[in-house]
Amino acid sequence: MTEAWEASVEAKIQDAVQRGEFDDLPGMGKPIPGRGAPYDEAWWIKSFLEREALPSDLLLPTSLQLRRRIEQVPDEVRDLPTEQSVRDFVGQLNAQIVAWLRFPDDGPRVAVRPVNTEDVVRRWRAERTRPKVTSTVTEPAAVGTPSRRRRRSWWPLWRRRRG
Repeated sequence: MTEAWEASVEAKIQDAVQRGEFDDLPGMGKPIPGRGAPYDEAWWIKSFLEREALPSDLLLPTSLQLRRRIEQVPDEVRDLPTEQSVRDFVGQLNAQIVAWLRFPDDGPRVAVRPVNTEDVVRRWRAERTRPKVTSTVTEPAAVGTPSRRRRRSWWPLWRRRRG
């Protein structure tokens, strides 16, 4: 029975090859990804994150995700248009932090505290009022002039003390 079934399947495959149904398949002629590399138990997770273009931060425990978000607060609020939007952003982050503090998960115990809203707003204001620095190209020093201060030699000083 199995031989008849295998023969039937093989015949259907051969018919499909003759009709050209296996031509122009995606990945045809390309090497198999990961072939020859050492075995990695998390290969499917890594390939999923790469294929879906997801950040690897999703694999971190909640406490580490929150710490990373706290570190990124200055970069994230820099382009917000109003002070109220900065306060809302920090408020939402603090709500997530407080929720985690109330019911922590099984991840590592990392010290996570709510973000001080007033400090973030103060930095945001300072960043807005600071003039933007534009890079200026300086003229090279004239030929024959030293570009940095000439070091004084210690030898003449030593000779003066002796004499």
